[in-house]
Amino acid sequence: MFFVFGISSKEKKLDFTQTIICPNCDAYGRLEAFMTYTFFSLFFIPIFKWNKKYYVRSTCCGSLYAIDKDLGNDIERGSKSKIEESDLHPIDTGYRQRFCTNCNFPIEPEFQYCPRCGNKQ
Repeated sequence: MFFVFGISSKEKKLDFTQTIICPNCDAYGRLEAFMTYTFFSLFFIPIFKWNKKYYVRSTCCGSLYAIDKDLGNDIERGSKSKIEESDLHPIDTGYRQRFCTNCNFPIEPEFQYCPRCGNKQ
């Protein structure tokens, strides 16, 4: 007789989105919640989970925020419908704002010319 078992990690997208003005890049976007966890499986069936962590990602700039476990549990159960800015703990703020070298106007990273003064970047 043989047993097939293993320990693995997984990321699960939670059924939660919230429209916001991003605290990182000040753009209009959405927050999407997900959970990461480690699990033990026996014959490819997950038996129990541990090390649950909850995160929120901003769709506008890709910034990643951790949220508290209690708030994450509420979102997973569907009993929480809103996240406040004070609930977000920044992990990776992937957005890097560029400014024009001539007029200091904020420009998008993919722009080759400044939309205000036309200076090549």
